[in-house]
Amino acid sequence: MATGAVPASFTGLKSRDHRGLGFGKSSDFVRVSDLQRVKFGRSKVAVIRNSNNPGSETVELKPASEGSPLLVPRQKYCESIHKTVRRKTRTVMVGNVALGSEHPIRIQTMTTTDTKDIAGTVEQVMRIADQGADLVRITVQGRKEADACFEIKNSLVQKNYNIPLVADIHFAPPVAMRVAECFDKIRVNPGNFADRRAQFEQLEYTDDDYQKELEHIEKVFSPLVEKCKKYGRAMRIGTNHGSLSDRIMSYYGDSPRGMVESAFEYARICRKLDFHNFVFSMKASNPVIMVQAYRLLVAEMNVLGWDYPLHLGVTEAGEGEDGRMKSAIGIGTLLMDGLGDTIRVSLTEPPEEEIDPCRRLANLGMKTAELQKGVAPFEEKNRRYFDFQRRSGQLPVQKEGEEVDYRGVLHRDGSVLMSVSLDQLKSPELLYKSLAAKLIVGMPFKDLATVDSILLRELPSQDDKDARLALKRLIDVSMGVITPLSEQLTKPLPNALAMVTLKELSSGAHQLLPEGTRLVVSLRGDEPQEELEILKTADATMILHHIPYSDEKTSRVHAARRLFEYLSENSLDFPVIHHIEFPKGIHRDDLVIGAGTNAGALLVDGLGDGILLESPDQEFEFLRNTSFNLLQGCRMRNTKTEYVSCPSCGRTLFDLQEISAEIRDRTSHLPGVSIAIMGCIVNGPGEMADADFGYVGGAPGKIDLYVGKTVVKRGIAMEHATDALIELIKEHGRWVDPPVEE
Repeated sequence: MATGAVPASFTGLKSRDHRGLGFGKSSDFVRVSDLQRVKFGRSKVAVIRNSNNPGSETVELKPASEGSPLLVPRQKYCESIHKTVRRKTRTVMVGNVALGSEHPIRIQTMTTTDTKDIAGTVEQVMRIADQGADLVRITVQGRKEADACFEIKNSLVQKNYNIPLVADIHFAPPVAMRVAECFDKIRVNPGNFADRRAQFEQLEYTDDDYQKELEHIEKVFSPLVEKCKKYGRAMRIGTNHGSLSDRIMSYYGDSPRGMVESAFEYARICRKLDFHNFVFSMKASNPVIMVQAYRLLVAEMNVLGWDYPLHLGVTEAGEGEDGRMKSAIGIGTLLMDGLGDTIRVSLTEPPEEEIDPCRRLANLGMKTAELQKGVAPFEEKNRRYFDFQRRSGQLPVQKEGEEVDYRGVLHRDGSVLMSVSLDQLKSPELLYKSLAAKLIVGMPFKDLATVDSILLRELPSQDDKDARLALKRLIDVSMGVITPLSEQLTKPLPNALAMVTLKELSSGAHQLLPEGTRLVVSLRGDEPQEELEILKTADATMILHHIPYSDEKTSRVHAARRLFEYLSENSLDFPVIHHIEFPKGIHRDDLVIGAGTNAGALLVDGLGDGILLESPDQEFEFLRNTSFNLLQGCRMRNTKTEYVSCPSCGRTLFDLQEISAEIRDRTSHLPGVSIAIMGCIVNGPGEMADADFGYVGGAPGKIDLYVGKTVVKRGIAMEHATDALIELIKEHGRWVDPPVEE
């Protein structure tokens, strides 16, 4: 039966070949029933008309890219491809707070207290409100928690706290009905509100079977919609990548398409009942999946003429800089596209600690949209924004007669470049260590997470033998040393790479260098096309894409997209490194968020081959770690253990922050291994879709261990659970002993 689907609410469907098209009995459900033929046999799949607006253009569905099973509208997913313009939405009222494009981006978090602990929850909500949050979500898992919500609300009102409260509901329609009488907004998870918990079974459905399940959802969900209408409540239809139902996964797979369709089933019921005070979310722990799902959601809403606001978030992002980076990559990417009306930065930290990075991210998004930062209009044909396809630049190849090996100056999975000063050259061994090189008898060698190349803006003098020897040793182990053309002409360093501008390239100044000198071209990406033409004849090892941080009007994201479009159209495969110079005095969180947003927005689309971050007063190690975190967060280069760590809530069955720190301390040296640390299993094992191993609260004081989505050990006493997790990793051949410090 059907294995692929397109959104419905359309009255007409046309195709040049009707043999592959199946129709459900309801006009709200139209499916493409022969996905194999669609996938391989044709590029134009179907034409559909918007039933809400019969006079609108016909909209064509097509594979997201050649050979892709994902069918997407050829409709835009953002207001502009060349600048940040905020997507126009309706206003949704959550208590006294308005969400939507006419209002500031709202920031929110979630309590971690036991909801039955009324005093503790009230105190935490007050601390969160005092930090400046606009909304607070509280988990409501049962009748006792629902009853407590009335007292929580009343207590807050008595203390003059009117911050809107959001009930987080899973599996419990009667609980949602109860709490809708006192809270301002209800979050429902369409993966488990009316469906059973996913068993990850491949199910076969007839059209009648599928229609009966939709009717069951409508029967269970409609009373809550009617109650929200009666009481003036808002709703979030919040899909989670990890908790899609078996029915959805059987049709669409564990995919962005399934996430969108899961939410649309509920949205159609809301619309049928003339309820429109709702928002959507499409959360995933993988920023790449999360970005694709939101873009697909908006593209399909545009087809349907819907204008509901978006709640953005990367779920289970983790803690510290890792959590902030993952959130910046996912949320920041969408904000640069003008998408998003309320955001949450999910961290494995106290909820009030989420507010500051959340505000910084929201402010970055609003400022960019207010300035409409961008570049001159250009046509975009090559970026794949619905399904990830990495554009891999041509890595350096060895040329005949070269004295050193240049093949290591860039890494195939993503490169990290660092800016080095003359002062650092005074202590060569410290420099080697700061570059994360292995030292053997004082000599540097590249390791798993060693910096690939360095930028040296000023060369040591010719008579500084020690500094030049230190650089020679780096060059000898295939680390690139990049220096400006003027430095290389006046104080030449053998086998260094010369950095040139487009102007220097056009003038021929680089021809004064010794024959065979490797070139690195630094450019903005928004230059007139005639200036870029010189690239067609250039023999460059890499491009550094660089927009000054002080440039208030130019968006480095859009300038880079324009550059990549030019390179693709002219079949130029230079590797491109995202070079960002941050100003002196920048806050660490702003640097992480700025890097995640401005470079991550490109890397999640497969655009870019590495990163070079500079900041004059930040620690070298912090910049290096941030760079590697960025590449790993964009699913490129894996240099350490990946953690999928939930932010904790009232359902959490252990001290998540303490246990997370303990597990990280003992397992952080396992690159390529992904570990989920989950306070409970409310969203199902699918919440750990990205993880190899899972450590999950099963009952108070008891831990269940997972391999992938399968539970393999249950009820382990918490004091023995970390040891049991390590044994499980060893059993599966993924363990190595931690490296011994020299």
